[in-house]
Amino acid sequence: MLTPLLAGLGLGFSLIIAIGAQNLFVLRQGIRREHLLAVVAVCAVSDAVLILLGVSGIGLVLNAVPWLIVVVRWAGAAFLLGYGLLAARRALRPSGATLHLDAGAPASPPARDAGNTTVRTRPARTTLATAVLTCLALTWLNPHVYLDTVFLLGSVASTHGDGRWAFAAGACAASLVWFSALGYGARYLGRWLDTPRAWRVLDGIIAVVMCAIAVSLVLPH
Repeated sequence: MLTPLLAGLGLGFSLIIAIGAQNLFVLRQGIRREHLLAVVAVCAVSDAVLILLGVSGIGLVLNAVPWLIVVVRWAGAAFLLGYGLLAARRALRPSGATLHLDAGAPASPPARDAGNTTVRTRPARTTLATAVLTCLALTWLNPHVYLDTVFLLGSVASTHGDGRWAFAAGACAASLVWFSALGYGARYLGRWLDTPRAWRVLDGIIAVVMCAIAVSLVLPH
């Protein structure tokens, strides 16, 4: 029973640990320390549901309706492109906001430096509903999550026979460990993101990756 569990854990990590839209969103929320428990929970629970669907054989049913993947691909591309453009706008037109490590403290007052006024304000907070809905969209509108999590993991799990549910448990554990480590570990990056320029760079990277993934979803495979 231990072998399928470790196999699921290993394959789960190999599929999850990659630069992608979902991971970048979790990383950004972790750095900003906003609704992190909810975001990690949504990612881990969504992965668990998809993994269990794949192991239960639902992937064979989805394989019979290939047009569904096409619909998800275009919907996901549109969402990622929009999210990427918003990140690009933040990078090109910064608000001058920086990260304050004490999220419960009031915003720092304006500080004068060499006769110029530098305003240090907290980034506009994302509401819980917005964070959860964005996380759900980044997860469920990504066609790769169905190809990798449902089809691939489901197919490999089937080779373990009666141990396929232990395999699924290992894959679910990998998802939970990864998203928890990524989100809660990201907060330690805050000290390097205490300037408007750092946030512009981060948003610029997010914009490039999101738009690149959006384009890759609609290009011929």
